[in-house]
Amino acid sequence: MNQPERAVMELKEHARKAAANSYSPYSRFPVGAAVAGASGRIYAGCNVENASFGLTQCAERTALTAAIADGAAPGSLGLLVIYTPGEVAHPPCGACRQVMHELMAEDSLVVSCCDGDDLHAWRNSEHLPQPFSADAILRGGPGGS
Repeated sequence: MNQPERAVMELKEHARKAAANSYSPYSRFPVGAAVAGASGRIYAGCNVENASFGLTQCAERTALTAAIADGAAPGSLGLLVIYTPGEVAHPPCGACRQVMHELMAEDSLVVSCCDGDDLHAWRNSEHLPQPFSADAILRGGPGGS
């Protein structure tokens, strides 16, 4: 097993454990995620649903915001692994893709895995074509030139 595969397997285990803590009474769809900081520290998160569905926090965003809250610099996060129980590896939602684009490194990798052999991977440039960016705000927002 090479180093990247080892890193994915390590993060998968953290994500799997986080999924076990999911609060998902409405969807019954537990998700866990784990991201590696530049320091090597691992941050895990799970989905936390709310009866007001718009307030639901996805596992991916939970892990990423935990890293930022602990001092990881935006743009420094290199590998994020998403885990869902079962035989299908599910992709991240659009909101998570937008947050991943902004907080993860330009050359970062997102891997979605499950209990089976199904696995999907995307580079930062692939998981969100034409993302909304800070440049768009600075160029065209109120007071922008």
